[in-house]
This record gives sequence, C-alpha cells and structure tokens, in this order.
Amino acid sequence: MNAPHVTALVVTYQTGPRLKECLYALAAAPDIAASVIVDNGNPAAMREWLDRFVGARPDFTLLRPGENLGFGAAVNLAVKSAGTAQLLVINPDAVIRWGSIGAMQDTAKGLREPWIVGGRIFDLQGREERGARRRELTLWRAMTRVIGWNTWTMEGDPAPSSAIEIPVISGAFFLTSAASFAQLGGFDEGYFLHVEDIDLCRRCREAGGTVMYDPRAGALHYGATSDAPSKIVAGHKADSLERYFKRNAKGWFERACVAALMPLIKLATRLRA
Repeated sequence: MNAPHVTALVVTYQTGPRLKECLYALAAAPDIAASVIVDNGNPAAMREWLDRFVGARPDFTLLRPGENLGFGAAVNLAVKSAGTAQLLVINPDAVIRWGSIGAMQDTAKGLREPWIVGGRIFDLQGREERGARRRELTLWRAMTRVIGWNTWTMEGDPAPSSAIEIPVISGAFFLTSAASFAQLGGFDEGYFLHVEDIDLCRRCREAGGTVMYDPRAGALHYGATSDAPSKIVAGHKADSLERYFKRNAKGWFERACVAALMPLIKLATRLRA
C-alpha cells in the first residue's frame, strides 16, 4: 500500500538565505507531495525570489497574509491549503534529511489519532540540538532552566536507537496527520511564538493520543538566522510561558505558585536574551 501523501508547511519571517536551502530540500524530497509557504514578512529581495521559486513549481503554494501572524496561526493558515492526509511542519532554517518522511510514517503506522512524530534536530557538527526531546514542562523545570540547571530537555541523555514515546517534541520538525491536527484544533493561536508546540503535545496526550520521537528522521538546523531582535523573541517566549502555566494550573496552590514565580521566570527569560 502506498504511503499517505505529505504536505510540508513552512512559516518564514525575516529568515535569510537558509530559507532557500530548506525549500530546495523539500522540492527534491520524493516523499513530499506538496509544500505551503507562509510569508509572514521578508525583505523585498527574498519576496521576489520566493515568487520566482514558487512560480516555477506547481506543487508549491505561497501565502502572504499581509502581517506577521505568529508561528502557530501561520501554520493553521497553511493547513487550510494542504490537501494531503499528512502534514510536515518544518522550520525555514532547517534542511530535511533524505528518508526522514518514510521513517516517520513507519513510526506512525498503527497509532490511533491523534498522533505526532518528531525527529532528530542537529547542528552543523552533527550534534543533537536542544529541544527535540523534552520531558513535560513544569514550573520546577522552567525555574531550573532559567538559572542554568537543565532538568527539562534531553539532548544530554543517551540517544535512543529507535522510535520512542516521549512527552514533548519540537515544533521545528514534526509529522502529524491532517485528522490529528484537526482533532486537536490546530495550534493555539494565543501563543504568538514559542511554547505552542509544548501545548500541542500536551493536548495530544490528554486526548489519548501519542507523541513519538524517531531518531531515524532528522533535519539540519542552522538556527538564529532570523533578523527578528532577540529581545522581542524572548518577550514572546516569556509571555507564552506565562500563558501555558496559567492555563494548565490545577487547584489554588498551583495557581498561587504560578502567580508568585512567573514574574521571575519572565524576567530571567528576557535577561537571557
């Protein structure tokens, strides 16, 4: 039986030339049927290049909402133009490794909806980057993270040799089904940037679904290619963390802890920028 068709979804904002590498890799991948690009804002030269690139490829669609929608909202917009059974979300500064889609689809076989399969994200030296494997995010782990003691992300743990179930994968590179994404209601657009992937994984698990990490799938991630000011990015991250903890706090004691600790977490997040 043929594997389900996949549409790649790419959200770009002031990405820089690495976007070209990302799109050329998607265009060459035989197991990606189509790609949708959301241009949240790029310089004129890049916009012109995107017009030429997409104009020469009928399997690519370019969307320009006219403003920066944020990551989650832009992915949700792209999904509306995707007509395939499965969706690949990939960062605009990431280059997919050959054969990754087949590995992810193999892992997804037999999983009931909703499901999400993430892959290994590595740097130019081949080292696993932070965030592709993560434990569940808690206030304690957020506090230890901002003071430099990492109890949350798992890149320092021994790498698995095969696909494993895991609480959180990275929104920079993952496969899901269109049915799963619809069942979960897509990304929560209340998160402008950061934490929307953590929230999606949490809702997937709470809905009785499965989040998997497959080390056979991979993407080279350049990172830090956007011209967006780091302080603004950190501000969005701080606001997203506050939203996440407030929405998921259970009982008066946990809500009190969130109220007491979030100003410190937000301050530390901004200072780290």
